[in-house]
Amino acid sequence: MSRNAEVIVLAHWADEVMEPLTRRDPERTWKGTFAPLGESIYGWFVEFDHVRPRSGLLKHLEALPWPKPESVQVLIHDEDGDCFGLWMLHDGRLVEVPIPRTRRAYWSGPPNEEYPPDPGILRRTDCEPINWLAEIEGGDRSRPKAW
Repeated sequence: MSRNAEVIVLAHWADEVMEPLTRRDPERTWKGTFAPLGESIYGWFVEFDHVRPRSGLLKHLEALPWPKPESVQVLIHDEDGDCFGLWMLHDGRLVEVPIPRTRRAYWSGPPNEEYPPDPGILRRTDCEPINWLAEIEGGDRSRPKAW
């Protein structure tokens, strides 16, 4: 399953927290390294070229000791999505924040332990009609998220 994705993390005063994530670590469930967005921006990015290497990223990020947890924002753009989705820390968990005029769809089908769960796609609803083939109403929420 090839589902490219870009992830941007924004968080105030989080240089020390994010520094270990700029280096490879074979112990992490997800594979990749973040790079700083710039010197005056509290932001980091990473790109993934498959779903499996990013599994567990959100759980890892929510467990970090953020100096200002209220400033943590995670932007995720999947190759099939129309725009970046937004996750923020609420009660210690990273949760997706609904964005007006967007809808996330999850596809039907039995879970398959050989492959990571499908992260769904985020589509804009204010552009053109969307053909939601074989989608379960409300999405297949029985499977854990791929992130």
